[in-house]
Amino acid sequence: MSALFCRLAAPRCSPRRWLGVIMRETHGRTTCLVHRDRARLLAGGGCPLTAYSRAHSRRQHTEAAGPVEVDFKRLEGEDDGIVEVLMCRLKARNALGHVFVSQMRELVSTLSNDSAVRVVVFRSLAPGVFCAGADLKERALMNNTESDLFVHGLRSLMTQIALLPMPTIAAMDGVALGGGLELALACDLRTAAYSAQMGLIETTRGLLPGAGGSQRLPRMIGMTLAKELIFTGRRVGGQAALEMGLVNRAVEQNQTGDAAYRESLSLAREILPQGPIAVRMAKEAMNRGIEVDIGSAMAIERMCYARVIPTQDRQEGMAAFIEKRPPRYTGE
Repeated sequence: MSALFCRLAAPRCSPRRWLGVIMRETHGRTTCLVHRDRARLLAGGGCPLTAYSRAHSRRQHTEAAGPVEVDFKRLEGEDDGIVEVLMCRLKARNALGHVFVSQMRELVSTLSNDSAVRVVVFRSLAPGVFCAGADLKERALMNNTESDLFVHGLRSLMTQIALLPMPTIAAMDGVALGGGLELALACDLRTAAYSAQMGLIETTRGLLPGAGGSQRLPRMIGMTLAKELIFTGRRVGGQAALEMGLVNRAVEQNQTGDAAYRESLSLAREILPQGPIAVRMAKEAMNRGIEVDIGSAMAIERMCYARVIPTQDRQEGMAAFIEKRPPRYTGE
């Protein structure tokens, strides 16, 4: 056990480093479509981002490498600390093509290093759809080797999302099928409209879920039910998804078609006031602990707890309790 604890406590090679290597091998010289200016703004440098940055960044991308398919928005005021990842490949219903995946990968990489981000909400700007899954038009042009490499890269992207240190929420206001549901499964929490349709439908196409779905779904809802859904390729609505534990919250759709997004914001706002370091360490403890035996999991919890003890936030939390006032956490 002591050897395990030492190994866990030792510095680890960043998973994102080997993900980057994998993706470079997979895609060769794929152009980086998320500009350094975007990364600088997202990290808090330069002028504050006050609204959708699509007009400016879309113009930059169009001039440099084509249209923006994945964008972001940093919320301000009382919602400071919440960042929205905006999926905006509208005509293709956010299908997971090369450009979309490349842009998402770059944005997620930037988010992973931004300590100011406390909660990330993944949402769609395409009406009636979260993500329709694989871009079958692109996939039809790939040979067997290319298809395997692309799915390998897609699986790596979902792992990259799952490894984000802060809580993540998928807001499903519409269809989430195949890789689209796998993207939502890679998030920590999910909200859905009752009218949303979701499912791992790969077996209906002669495939199996290849971007983590065959592993994450059983861990989430149990092996027996996951097998039934994957074997049949069945789609379920928001209410059924809530009952089986696939989503955290389900709501009636509203006239503007963004009820799940609004519910995800409500959930994010419940997380926002809590100690950001504590929340990140709690996520790490749970994610790593669930994959090992209980003794090893306790060692992981101890390691994560030890990293919280010396923080100013812990001292602030105790002081606020004694003084009977809301804590003012700084993430330090």
